[in-house]
Amino acid sequence: MPPTHHPPGRAATPPPDYAAALNPPQRQAVLTTEGPVLMLAGAGTGKTAALTARLAHLIATRCAWPSEILCVTFTNKAAREMRERVARHIGQAVEGMPWLGTFHSIGARMLRRHAELVGLRQNYTIIDTDDQLRLLKQLIAENDLDEKRWPARQLAGLIDRWKNRGLNFEDLDAVENEAYANGRGQQFYRLYQDRLKALNACDFGDLLLHMLNILRRHRDVLEHYQQRFKYILVDEYQDTNQVQYLWLRLLAQERKNICVVGDDDQSIYSWRGAEVANILKFEKDFPGAAVIKLEQNYRSTPQILAAASGLIAANSARLGKTLWTDLPQGEKVRVIGVWDGPEEARRVGEEIERLEREGAPLEQVAILVRAQYQTREFEDRFIQIGLNYRIVGGFRFYERAEIRDALAYLRVIEQPADDLAFERIHNQPKRGLGAKTLEAMRRHARRTGTPLAASSLDLADSDELPARARNMLIGLLGQIARWRQASEVETPASLLRLVLAESGYDEMLAKDRSAESAGRADNLVELARAMEDYATLTDFLEHVSLVMDNDRAGGGEKVTIMTMHAAKGLEFDHVFLPGWEEGVFPSQRALDEGGLASLEEERRLGYVAITRARRRCTILHAANRRIFGQWTGSIPSRFVDELPEDAVVRETTLTGGASLWRANWSETEDPFAHVARDAPQRNLARGPGWQRALATGYDPTPKRLAEPGRSAASFAAKPRADIAIGARVFHDKFGYGEVLDQEGNKLEIAFEQSGNKRVLDSFVKLA
Repeated sequence: MPPTHHPPGRAATPPPDYAAALNPPQRQAVLTTEGPVLMLAGAGTGKTAALTARLAHLIATRCAWPSEILCVTFTNKAAREMRERVARHIGQAVEGMPWLGTFHSIGARMLRRHAELVGLRQNYTIIDTDDQLRLLKQLIAENDLDEKRWPARQLAGLIDRWKNRGLNFEDLDAVENEAYANGRGQQFYRLYQDRLKALNACDFGDLLLHMLNILRRHRDVLEHYQQRFKYILVDEYQDTNQVQYLWLRLLAQERKNICVVGDDDQSIYSWRGAEVANILKFEKDFPGAAVIKLEQNYRSTPQILAAASGLIAANSARLGKTLWTDLPQGEKVRVIGVWDGPEEARRVGEEIERLEREGAPLEQVAILVRAQYQTREFEDRFIQIGLNYRIVGGFRFYERAEIRDALAYLRVIEQPADDLAFERIHNQPKRGLGAKTLEAMRRHARRTGTPLAASSLDLADSDELPARARNMLIGLLGQIARWRQASEVETPASLLRLVLAESGYDEMLAKDRSAESAGRADNLVELARAMEDYATLTDFLEHVSLVMDNDRAGGGEKVTIMTMHAAKGLEFDHVFLPGWEEGVFPSQRALDEGGLASLEEERRLGYVAITRARRRCTILHAANRRIFGQWTGSIPSRFVDELPEDAVVRETTLTGGASLWRANWSETEDPFAHVARDAPQRNLARGPGWQRALATGYDPTPKRLAEPGRSAASFAAKPRADIAIGARVFHDKFGYGEVLDQEGNKLEIAFEQSGNKRVLDSFVKLA
């Protein structure tokens, strides 16, 4: 271990208790006080303990006063925890630490002192996202630009990206300038900054960019802070973006007493501007830096660590380390191949119920998904079996804004008197029916004592509304009438797709260039997939009502469902990782946009997900997924093949495959019909879905192909001969039940767990 360095004239002190309790690499990171230090801390290796002990050590040994230390974190929670831990270490309240906080809070504190250098006053306002969008919309309108074609949200995202990269408007090159409004990106960036200055305001991106500009342009300010900060500590360095990196490097260049803590294998936020290169080039930026690797893991079993280490070893852009632990060997990581998405949810539900019977607290169980739309099948399944759950880092599936919008359209179609639903969709997407029009509609409805939609048709024939509003209102009501007619012959899922297309909702999302729009579109695709399990719109809306009612009820322990990104920094005894298939994880969208760099980040995301588990980790992949009413064969993620064989045990669920195919047929199409049509393009004939169908004895040759223009209603007179009233049947979603009534191919069934439902006979099998 290298000796502890002390300022000249200061006697060495024996390691204090908090340092003695650390393992040797942690202690080395604490006691190596002088010069640049890279603390390369793997998952679960106690990096927070080492970082806070180092901070406490600097203060306790009088290396620096608290006000002479800059300590940067990414969240207020992390800053608060660090302050509390340091206070426990040195036995007193930590006072006078003004420079312990997040990048933004420290940037704001600095900027208050030097605001005039960038044309602001000290009492400047920090605007939020809503104010930013409102301001950008004003600028777009003032400059005769079509906001529908060039959304303010897209411009806000570009400006945020430019600021994260440390770019002022004059720094934009031709490519960046072309990113908005055919070469007007720089113009609008400049207009935006000028307007902020006129308002004596800045956005969050300015807090660091303004200070970076000040440090670059005003040598006296830079020297002041370089002398003030004797030591700099940075947490989660792998998550820094370019402007944060440049800001830190300037401040540290004089003394070079900078200690950064991070893990290149856990850099998973490039979509927020984080650059893994910042930690990879630390030794180049600060020659002679001490690189201290924290490799002893205190969280996971050796089997889990072996699986995670084997996976991440396939990445080329990494510094490299080997995690180890003194914990018992534990169970191997299970890799389970299931038939389809519903079986995946059933299998996870059964496993969690088993853990619960064995005494495992539900609070220690987590399901980590790659994309938010994956939560829907688990939510529906857990509602069915009465398993409490929570969604962390986002809304429950049916609470998301785009899902509520779609459901509101369907509610108006189903029930014309649903005023709340009509109010939600009357101007969504925007069609020129704003607040004044809505108030006029409400007044007319109160006067006539009729529902909002019905009274609005009457209102549209009067002169109370402007001509444009009248025309738009008549158009909307005409659409709703057509959709209501279509609901008599279309399946619920096809009706939803029709509504989303004709209402302009799909177009609205397509034009939205924000990072969230793609996920919103995915959620609507998943909503349509969920509706494929229901014979009527009434049945589906009733199911949603029951789900929402269950969401409001229920306390006690709950299973956690969240994305892999949101799980970073957390840990659970039992972790389930579903959807490890090509296109789902790794995400096809990420690969299309970022190529090899995105593939390596996806692999780092898998490493993070596995290392959230303390005792058990289970990975699942499905052979088939149903998309737009068609079954599509899937292949396991390449990451599954990269897991070391001696750390995993592989299982494949084949039972019931053929019956599951039959039970999940779309009302309009045989599940394998698309294989014959699309095999040349998709190469599905050789996919695992096809092969597994053959293995289970099911002949995948289409028995009834969908005919062009043929709707679900055309099959209504073809009941199954093997089902009669009184028969006991099984439904993939609702479980076991007894047939009460039969009308054509429609059955009314009393389900044991779900009550009475109407379903098509193709969705059940004899029990």
